[in-house]
Amino acid sequence: MTPTTPLAPPASLNGFTPYESYVYAYPHKTAYRALPEPAELSREWARQPKDALSLYLHIPFCEVRCGFCNLFTRIGAPEGLTTAYLDALERQAKAVRGALGEEEPLRFTAAAFGGGTPTFLTASELERLCDIAEKAAGADLRAVPLSVEASPATATADRLAVLADRGTTRLSLGVQSFVSEEARSAVRPQKRADVETALARVRDAAIPVLNIDLIYGIDGQTEASWRRSLDAALAWRPEELYLYPLYVRPLTGLGRRPGESTAAGWDEQRLRLYRAGRDHLLASGYEQVSMRMFRRAGTPGEGADQDVEPGACQTDGMIGLGCGARSYTAGLHYSFDYAVGMSEIRGIIDDYVSRPEEDFARAGIGRRIDGDEARRRHLLQSLLQARGMPVGEYRERFGSGPWEDFPVELAAFAERGWLEDDAELLRLTPEGLAHSDAAGPALFSADVRAAMAAYERK
Repeated sequence: MTPTTPLAPPASLNGFTPYESYVYAYPHKTAYRALPEPAELSREWARQPKDALSLYLHIPFCEVRCGFCNLFTRIGAPEGLTTAYLDALERQAKAVRGALGEEEPLRFTAAAFGGGTPTFLTASELERLCDIAEKAAGADLRAVPLSVEASPATATADRLAVLADRGTTRLSLGVQSFVSEEARSAVRPQKRADVETALARVRDAAIPVLNIDLIYGIDGQTEASWRRSLDAALAWRPEELYLYPLYVRPLTGLGRRPGESTAAGWDEQRLRLYRAGRDHLLASGYEQVSMRMFRRAGTPGEGADQDVEPGACQTDGMIGLGCGARSYTAGLHYSFDYAVGMSEIRGIIDDYVSRPEEDFARAGIGRRIDGDEARRRHLLQSLLQARGMPVGEYRERFGSGPWEDFPVELAAFAERGWLEDDAELLRLTPEGLAHSDAAGPALFSADVRAAMAAYERK
């Protein structure tokens, strides 16, 4: 393969902000474009091994939209829409299953329901969602790690009972803050008592892994209030905790507030709160998996050892179902259209639910992955893990070494003290992990950066 062409360090390392962007998938969806002609999935998947597939089902509905959220989701659903959506999801699952062919047996090794909020669905609708995953898509949910996202308001006993019965091994609850004033500031209306009740229900449901999401950098948040949220979460002894820096993005609720969280010193505040949270969790018996993810010592890591889009599976061989899901083969990443604005999202969902089954056998939007992008993707996903990337693993896959392929980028990391000096293992230092949201974007190719910059927000 042709070695990667060295690039000058991107502006994010010249500027610079430690919070360029959260990299949970590469290339980012804003780098996707309409394909020159629709890609036949049967042809794309024919070259992809099918002995270790991942399945991701996307539910694009929430009861409210948090002020920081730029995910593909709409608020509420008019009567009949969730049924129509599940109907379309089943049609898509059948079409994709057909495109995978019968020449070799399918084997799923992980599954996830994300969104949006999957538990926006009723208990009976969740039963149907599981049936679609099993009967239409072909995954045995009780035989693989299954991760599901939920909100406190929708984590009801009947829904959790369905999920536990159908094999859910991990439930991720988006709490964000246990401090009421901070929740309101983040446009996350909730009462702490309701959050605690939801957590009690999750524990009663006996789902093996509880993850709690928290956010730092909220306006008005202090180290003391951040510590109160951390301690409130730790009281439930969650198997996992995700600590997210607040981002204020265009077209979100906070993004529409003039001057929201743009005061001088915000980067320093977020770094200070990150370090305080990290150190507190490490002292409390948690292990750091990535900048965001912390796991309680002794918790099995099966199905939960990667810091990826929460609950999603980011490896090649991922089948994404739903109009907000992405799918990955080694040579093509594809999806439906992407938007953040409410009216555009509603239009995309309406289009999705109207499609006949045969339409789902082709992909119209995506990005081809060449050797250069495959190298970057592998390096990104491995380097942003606390455990690092074995150099031999990279060399075996690509026939070259990471320092040969990315000399400029890695030298810039080393100069900043972000890389450990180990010839066999490429790993970020603690300071490097703290700057993951700058290191990740610094590895984007020039083509991907240009495509993302040209993306028209909608």
